[in-house]
Amino acid sequence: MSVTEIPRTQNPFPRTGTTPLPGGGARYDDLPATLIEMLRQRVSETPDAEAVAEIGGGRVTYRELWDRAARVSGGLRAAGVDRGDRVAIRYPAGLDWVLAFFGTLMAGGVAAAVNIRLAPPELAAVLDVTGAVADLAPGTPLPSGDPYVADGLAADDVAAFFYTSGTTSGPKAVPTTHLAFLTNAENLKRSLRVTEDSDTPRTLISVPLFHVTGCNSQLLAALHAGGSAVIMPHLDVAGLITAITAERVNWITSVPAIYSLLFRHRDFAAADTSGVRWVGYGGAPIAPSLVAAVQGAFPAAQVKNGYGMTETASLLTVLPHEDAVDHADSVGYAVPSVDLGVLPSGDDPRVGELVARGPNVTAGYWGRPEETEAAFTDGWLRTGDVVRVDDAGRVHLIDRAKDIINRGGENVSSVEVEAALLAAPGVEDAAVIAVPDEVMGEKVGAVLVGGDGLDVDAVIAWCRDRLADYKVPQYATVTGEPLPRNAGGKLLKARLRQTVRWGPPLRR
Repeated sequence: MSVTEIPRTQNPFPRTGTTPLPGGGARYDDLPATLIEMLRQRVSETPDAEAVAEIGGGRVTYRELWDRAARVSGGLRAAGVDRGDRVAIRYPAGLDWVLAFFGTLMAGGVAAAVNIRLAPPELAAVLDVTGAVADLAPGTPLPSGDPYVADGLAADDVAAFFYTSGTTSGPKAVPTTHLAFLTNAENLKRSLRVTEDSDTPRTLISVPLFHVTGCNSQLLAALHAGGSAVIMPHLDVAGLITAITAERVNWITSVPAIYSLLFRHRDFAAADTSGVRWVGYGGAPIAPSLVAAVQGAFPAAQVKNGYGMTETASLLTVLPHEDAVDHADSVGYAVPSVDLGVLPSGDDPRVGELVARGPNVTAGYWGRPEETEAAFTDGWLRTGDVVRVDDAGRVHLIDRAKDIINRGGENVSSVEVEAALLAAPGVEDAAVIAVPDEVMGEKVGAVLVGGDGLDVDAVIAWCRDRLADYKVPQYATVTGEPLPRNAGGKLLKARLRQTVRWGPPLRR
């Protein structure tokens, strides 16, 4: 099956200052060779500027970040960490995590960003696969020794392992190179349209640093742009509102559900948001009404949707501000470094599985050759997401390939139904999954989050006015508990399938 490449003719993110790569995508011409060289450059240019601030914890300038990370590096070397060795980082989000990350790189090691929420058996499996020679576990002090900075590191050297979210299977280790990290950071800088005349980015990180959004597209992107990273160790909506003003935050990124909580909080109406210049969201469908609410809440900001994967060091696409409301169902255009294409699933060459290639795309999974082979087709990474591409080249997610519901031969996009449900009055969050059926094969089931007064019949009537009959949920259950999501905000539908107990159908 041949790939239909998505043209860039109307793409608003130009490839200026790049060189095409033989294997696809484009490489930025003026990137530092490694993350260490990037940090060294920042220290040279703005040594006394604040680099990282942990809310309720420590703060460091660029010079202090360099010096303290170099001592962590020396401590790791003294403990036996050598070039290419993996170091598991299991600290909570904060300054120590950042020092451990850069200290590992300075030692020539590979930072393994382990999910601190794993259960003991899951953690043991991850550490075994990773082959970590050092484990920086919660409660253990940072290593310390004589300052050490490895030389001879190259752009194509692996800098870190991040782990897939496990929405469809167990987590897999994704080796990420210095080049991939820096390419993603430059993609972010360009998609935010950060220039010498714009404000210096100061981002508020409220998601875990073991996830590519928090680390790659906020922490490292902010440092690459000469800005600052403000880290919340634990998400707290009231604290987030306070931090926007107290920390002079001008860049916020989160998932749609958090913005909904933010706007309903009693303290938000009085918050001064005039200094916020960039607002990003992603990881889940968003209703046009919520996008409009985001724009109203942050009147001086550009708002942007984004889509990416652990395997692509984060971003693949960005929806620019000018398209945010009118095309809220789109995740946008390809970022400059990547080529995107479609593996058609039918007669329309613009509908099918999204594929990608470029310098920020991983070469494969650590220690899993069969899964690596299955993940690539003719050099293209298969994302597992089914998409539709419009005439302008914007990408619209239809569903995960494994989450499409086949109702009597009709394919139903759970994402499309979720978008309709999220716009319904009283619905705070929603997930749509298949309900096994002996006759139809599968039927549409909805898990709704709402208050005690949520009127399910009214929600279904809302959907009936907006969706084809076969897409309207035939089963629904209401919960007051948050839906299970991974660190990036993606629904863990495999868990829902195991735990949800359906009542009688709403209709036949």
